[in-house]
Amino acid sequence: MAPTLKKLLAFFLFSIFSFSPISSHRHRHHHYHPLDPLTPSELNIIQSIILRSYAGSNHNLTFHYVGLDEPDKPDILSWLSNHNSTSKPLPRRAFVITRLNKQTHEIILDLSTKSIISDQVYCGHGYPVLTLEEQTAANELPLTHPPFMESIKVRGLNISEVVCSSYTVGWFGERNSSRVLKIQCYYTDGTVNLYVRPLEGITVVVDLDKMKIKEYYDNLKVPVPKAEDTEYRLSAQKPPFGPHLNGATIMQPDGPGFVIEGHSIRWANWAFHLGFDVRAGPIISLASIYDLEKHKFRRVLYRAYISELFVPYMDPTEDWYFKTFIDAGEFGFGQSAVSLKPMEDCPAHAVFMDGYYAGQDGKPVKISNVFCIFEQHAGNVLWRHTETGIPGEVITEVRGEVSLMVRSVSTVGNYDYMLNWEFKPSGSIKVGVGLTGVLDVKGVSYTHTEQIKEDVHGTLVAENTIGIYHDHFVTYHLDLDVDGVANSFVKTSLETRRVTDNVSPRRSYWTATSETAKTESEARLRLGLKPADLLVSNQNKKTKLGNPIGYRLIPGSIASPLLSDDDFPQVRAAFTKYNVWVTPYNKSEKWAGGLYTDQGRGDDTLAMWSLRNREIENKDIVLWYTMGFHHVPYQEDFPIMPTLTGGFELRPANFFERNPVLKTKSPQYVQNWPNCTTKS
Repeated sequence: MAPTLKKLLAFFLFSIFSFSPISSHRHRHHHYHPLDPLTPSELNIIQSIILRSYAGSNHNLTFHYVGLDEPDKPDILSWLSNHNSTSKPLPRRAFVITRLNKQTHEIILDLSTKSIISDQVYCGHGYPVLTLEEQTAANELPLTHPPFMESIKVRGLNISEVVCSSYTVGWFGERNSSRVLKIQCYYTDGTVNLYVRPLEGITVVVDLDKMKIKEYYDNLKVPVPKAEDTEYRLSAQKPPFGPHLNGATIMQPDGPGFVIEGHSIRWANWAFHLGFDVRAGPIISLASIYDLEKHKFRRVLYRAYISELFVPYMDPTEDWYFKTFIDAGEFGFGQSAVSLKPMEDCPAHAVFMDGYYAGQDGKPVKISNVFCIFEQHAGNVLWRHTETGIPGEVITEVRGEVSLMVRSVSTVGNYDYMLNWEFKPSGSIKVGVGLTGVLDVKGVSYTHTEQIKEDVHGTLVAENTIGIYHDHFVTYHLDLDVDGVANSFVKTSLETRRVTDNVSPRRSYWTATSETAKTESEARLRLGLKPADLLVSNQNKKTKLGNPIGYRLIPGSIASPLLSDDDFPQVRAAFTKYNVWVTPYNKSEKWAGGLYTDQGRGDDTLAMWSLRNREIENKDIVLWYTMGFHHVPYQEDFPIMPTLTGGFELRPANFFERNPVLKTKSPQYVQNWPNCTTKS
């Protein structure tokens, strides 16, 4: 075998079988970084410190959030500017939320001194993130509850085929609340697609503090939808099969084009930090891009992550009205993250990273392959032009594009959310969300649309099965530091003007009028009504031509809530009322739905903080952007939903003096693949 062919074959095999987390030759030795997520050893230390401080009462102590209490932003920026091998490390602290004796404790620990700095009991409304363990325990309670067992018997079903799932109850004006879940159940028997076979009408209320059934209802009896044609496993499918999709393998003879040092990633002209949080999932920090003309890295993003998700269902009936989920704060988007499947979720040349969080007992839980990082060679074009205007010449210049993708998937019950952060050499960051998984459906007696005479709040997607109308709102926390901390928010409106002075045969044109928001109220926007250009600008720095530098927000998947402002779910999720909010940076303002969203009352949300109407011009500001989908289900969404994608882009706006990828060369590909012939 020729040496070149041996090399190609060896790399081909390497790219297929390199599925393990980042291996040592891809991992350079790294020094401590103050934004690194808590390590397994640190989680163990935190657990031991807290258990020791509550010695004798830890039998009912549960951990609900354990995360990095990151240093103050000025300290981080100072550390970065002075960082060297002799730099003194910043304090390493953790923020912990526990439940003990029906009380919620907020604890701050110093990991260097292994001591508790503060321990306060939270006395406000709402409860912390649910643990997976307590949800599992609650889901098992109905299976031995005599009234439930009788309901299953009356329906002629086998209780060994019943699976139950947890639902948060929201808040609907109650003066007092207790920590409860509602449990609804499903029937498998012939399918693993349990969510499409609901036992409609049965609701179990569980007191989580006592872990006992508090209430039980069985108020509706309709047929359990059939198992036929609901399977999604390939092994359960029968011919004929769908279209055959040819695979493609990316050849990287020189290995990956990126370098990972701990949680810091360098690729092409980008450098950034990738963290993991039990509530937020992926956190992108300190994203900077190298300016070829200025010969330095320039910061774009200080910290960015999904702050909250609001998923309200539109069925107001007794068994459904409470399904108005605030996913990150109730279920934990990081806790709900799943291990990515090599060659399916991510391509063969992807590199994987693991994630860790504290379980209910405080011990570290590992999520293998929670992130994948890969270069995306999608046949896209970075820029191109064909010039035919020069006599006797045709000039074509094309630059192929490669981007860097960071991907994770969180499965919250029936829905899977695929999260993408895509870095482009041009300076753009494209942020994407893919929705897939299984519809939350309602069992009904109908088998044909002609039988339906009333509003069923959804679409008949199969016999006895209604896919309920619902929304998905995803709110991002985007702390942009465009070439520095002091930024402003500029809205440029595109306005139609009439030609009135007879200087042109034209009767109209449009022009751009810019306005800089001085306070929070001036920055709030509902998008989609009027065309506008949205900019985070550093007015203190200008290009050589005098334009202030900035980054544009290019929206996508625009949706605004259709619930009334006084509806209780919308009060809790008032942060979705506007697509865009801008606030001054405040370390404590992380979660758009508040720190305690489970049964929260909307009194600690982005909408409430913003009522202070603080100054935001030429300040350290945070941009909050809500993208959304109004989901009217269709039959193609059943029995499992093809991925629906949306997103937005952060794009340079006079940030560079000219096209920053003018001198970028196209990627080099293998010209002759062995044993391949061209079909005529």
